[in-house]
Amino acid sequence: MLVLLSSTISGCLWTEEEEKITIAFKIQDDYDDPNANPQSLADFIQARTGYKVEIYPISSDVAAIESLRFGHADIAFLDGGSAWMSWKQHNFEAIIADTKTDGSTFYTASAWVLSDSEIESLEDLKGNDSCHTGWLKSAGMLMPMGYMIGNGIVEVSGDREDINSLRTTIENHFGNATIPSSGDTYYGYSGAFRCLTDGFGDVAFAKTSSYEDHCQGNDWCLAQSEYRMLEPTFGKVPSHSIMVNPEEISPEMRLVIIDALMALNSDPLGLEILESVLNTGGLKEVSTEEHLGTYSEAIGSIPGIQIYFEEKYG
Repeated sequence: MLVLLSSTISGCLWTEEEEKITIAFKIQDDYDDPNANPQSLADFIQARTGYKVEIYPISSDVAAIESLRFGHADIAFLDGGSAWMSWKQHNFEAIIADTKTDGSTFYTASAWVLSDSEIESLEDLKGNDSCHTGWLKSAGMLMPMGYMIGNGIVEVSGDREDINSLRTTIENHFGNATIPSSGDTYYGYSGAFRCLTDGFGDVAFAKTSSYEDHCQGNDWCLAQSEYRMLEPTFGKVPSHSIMVNPEEISPEMRLVIIDALMALNSDPLGLEILESVLNTGGLKEVSTEEHLGTYSEAIGSIPGIQIYFEEKYG
């Protein structure tokens, strides 16, 4: 009776279900490094909040989205594409994002050419050979193509409701387009930059920090003065987001979770968890529009992107 009375006076009568925080997380059967086990994250949040914290095991971003959708989890960690889709399709919201080495929660997609190139603007790219990081990669394809399509620089070839029209669009706009698969020499950010350096393309679609990130210690790189970026850049590609379903979580619980997660940044054990479990140097509180807005503006112009993500993420 005393417990009931004190709970009523405080204005909050918690149930056993409300006292639990559940985290959707991709887990492994075994951890070679025990510090990488997400249970340490759950234990930290539990100690910080006083709530029971459980890991809800998932195997994919699709499962993460479903766990939020149906209230099986309170938070989930999603990459840029799945976070964007969960926002547009299910009205999920970003509360926190992980940070890059410079403390930002994004990197900026951009186009690179060699310094002696005659290409001076994005409009000059038509008919030139292009180097992409891979099929449907954010900085190497979705952001630049979405930006240029949205601004009338590139015309869509084919069905605007079919994602495969993007490949036709690229092939029709550029000369030869290098769109590598995983494992190919020119795959990824470093690969696209090398594709440009080796002369297989006249432009590389990567990010503003590509030279600093990928040319240190690589003998295939030219001097930094041999490269230049075109303006404007294509926008911000968001880092991984911690998402919530506002229909399944109370504002009070949301604040409790934000406070506990942000405490990781200033605690010695928390810093170890950030590095070992979340693979980041830190976390930053964000709003959905702030974190995903420019990404949404750019990729929203990609033909068939909404249908593609709907099929991919259910």
